[in-house]
Amino acid sequence: MAAARAILAEDEPLLREELAELLASLWPELDIVAQAADGIAALQAVERHAPDILFLDINMPGLNGLEVARQASGRCHVVFVTAYDQHTLAAFEQGAADYLLKPVQPARLATTVARLKERIGRPPAALEGLLRELGARASGYLRWINASQGQTVRVITVEDVCYFQADSKYTRVVTPEGESLIRKPIKELSQELDPAAFWQIHRSTIVNVHAIAGVLRDLRGRTQVRLKRREEVLQVSDAYTALFRQM
Repeated sequence: MAAARAILAEDEPLLREELAELLASLWPELDIVAQAADGIAALQAVERHAPDILFLDINMPGLNGLEVARQASGRCHVVFVTAYDQHTLAAFEQGAADYLLKPVQPARLATTVARLKERIGRPPAALEGLLRELGARASGYLRWINASQGQTVRVITVEDVCYFQADSKYTRVVTPEGESLIRKPIKELSQELDPAAFWQIHRSTIVNVHAIAGVLRDLRGRTQVRLKRREEVLQVSDAYTALFRQM
């Protein structure tokens, strides 16, 4: 069987060189047919060499990695190389492609190599769903929401939201002026909101940190959040009380 052929697309020369050296030690038979420092060169290399595997940095000049991956989808196995955090890496849960976190760790790369050896010879996965998810995340955190209020649809910027709360099949979007409803579940919202500005304080509640006036305890010793511009208090479940220890 012919050796697997790979392209390395990474705009940082030292990281690209390090990845090449690690691959040479972990997978000596792998033939690295091209290296690219930007998205346009990466796409040209894919067209020229038709590789089995593409190691692809998500953030590159020219064309970013997501645009290159869109062109390469279904044509080769893609491994994304990323400096993103766990919040963003949730996009990879569907398993359409593998990923490596910078700086690349030999043990993690060994796992990726093992997965690639299993996949070689099988048709590469289509990446459209993953790319949509990554695109949404790469463009930044959620900034505004289209929410229903009676028969009208309001556009609400997330900065104006005091808190989100699950309500049957809907999620309540509560602002100082009133409430609206959206169909997006709390679990999905928690992955799209900036975790520095929005804290999940209960499995059904996410609060805007900037809307918090203070923290108090009820007669049973349970933590509650008091809001600046709303009268109600919000319950904090035990799993999330550690968030408020520094307050």
